[in-house]
Amino acid sequence: MNTKNLSMILALALGSAAAGCAADAPAKGDDDGGGGGGGGGGGDGDNTKPTDATGKYTLRSQFDLATNLPGKVGQVVNTIIAATDDPDDPTLWVLDQAINAMPSGFLKTALNAAKPLVAGYLNQRVLDLAPDFFSTMVQIGDDFGQIAKGFGLNETLEVSKGGAAYMSTHTVVGMHFKIDNIESDHTLADYRVDNFVVSNVAVGLDTTGKLDIADHKMSVSYGKVLKIGLDGAVIPLIDPTAHNLNELMTHKVDCNAIGQAIADYLQLGGASVFANACSLGLSAGSNLIYNKIADIDGTALELGLTGTAKALDKNKDGSIDTILTGAWSGNISYAGTPAPLAGATFYGARM
Repeated sequence: MNTKNLSMILALALGSAAAGCAADAPAKGDDDGGGGGGGGGGGDGDNTKPTDATGKYTLRSQFDLATNLPGKVGQVVNTIIAATDDPDDPTLWVLDQAINAMPSGFLKTALNAAKPLVAGYLNQRVLDLAPDFFSTMVQIGDDFGQIAKGFGLNETLEVSKGGAAYMSTHTVVGMHFKIDNIESDHTLADYRVDNFVVSNVAVGLDTTGKLDIADHKMSVSYGKVLKIGLDGAVIPLIDPTAHNLNELMTHKVDCNAIGQAIADYLQLGGASVFANACSLGLSAGSNLIYNKIADIDGTALELGLTGTAKALDKNKDGSIDTILTGAWSGNISYAGTPAPLAGATFYGARM
């Protein structure tokens, strides 16, 4: 068990430290690829250069935050690692949560005093009590690292014209996550999170079809984004019947069996008392991780964005209908510390 624990912890640590996901290759249109990196150049030479930018567009932006992660993200990963980093884990972690959840009294004192022996005894029976818990926590840590480092924004860009100038409203309406090449989309409204909106963003369109989106700052509730990714993308990949961490842990740990095992070992108290403490402890452990994620939103993640892309008029009606090869430049800032954006791309289409 020690060798297995060590190898899995090393794999998690390496996965969490790895570079973020590369920008997704966009879906193809009817005769052109969807996007990717690079600045927006001129037209394609066959009379598809648009002359009008007004309209509403869907955008997909992809961000690689591998070298610019807020420090508090590491605290979340460390909290997850804590369930797997002791020779007697995972049952020692479960036992700790159960003891913390028990009311003060003789049984709590007795169990706490015998904890090292009880943990070893429980861990000998881990295949019966929590057969998948260790690998589950390792996978959560690895997948969480992926969504923290590389994620996509599903957006709208609504462009209007006043005189000779274009102005727009840039709105983030949802998230796009890619975990081990499995992609999923999640609307902010489905998680009761308000859209992230920036108004009065200048837009330019030149005669070559080059589309410019002026510098603007998008404040993102990064903690809320990561919770959506955890509940909506990570957990369903592990257990499609679970909708949050508490449900996932409850499905992976047999608290009734743990309660009976503790009662048998101590020869005091009822199995139901310890089983209830186990259930309460798993809930407390889940909330601890969620609270660490919520702490990230003490400071907003701010994206300073300036965009350049190629705009096409495929149906030749004079208006933009496709946005290709978009690239965002600028800075990412958290807690007042800016760093350059890297690998930030976008593409879009008229709605």
